Amino acid sequence: MSTLDPGPPPTGELPFFVYGTLLPGEPNHDLFLRGRTSGERAAVLPRALLYDGPGYPYAIDGHGRVHGTLLTAAPGVYGELLGLLDHLEEYLGPGHPRNLYERVVREVELPGEGPSGTREGQGPPGTRAWVYLAAAAVTRSLRTSGSVIAEGRWVTGRPPGGPRTP
Repeated sequence: MSTLDPGPPPTGELPFFVYGTLLPGEPNHDLFLRGRTSGERAAVLPRALLYDGPGYPYAIDGHGRVHGTLLTAAPGVYGELLGLLDHLEEYLGPGHPRNLYERVVREVELPGEGPSGTREGQGPPGTRAWVYLAAAAVTRSLRTSGSVIAEGRWVTGRPPGGPRTP
């Protein structure tokens, strides 16, 4: 599935997987998420790479893992939260040429669960979530001249492209 093909439309309200400035403790978490989530837990996006950006990261499809947080919208605010995050991530619609990110559905892994999101291979399939991946033009640029964050963890307190601090 490409970043321009989100697959079949999801049913219901999906959680959101965040990996950068929306993480707990990061500046956009309080600005956009405070009072709008009912649950937050550590999660991993498999088959993805994380790149440094201009003060924020980009995830793209790839052979690594991106660490982040799975967020569940508080009751009654899903539509508002979806709109706020689309605006923040400069997402104008599927495949729009001015998108900075594409909003796509991906399966995420939760700590203590198997690779398909199941406990020791039992139970329901993995957790599907909205993820904002770099749009096509941004992805092409990152693949040719971007800086991969090898460990797949966004760490602030450093300039883009600078040394990573624990």
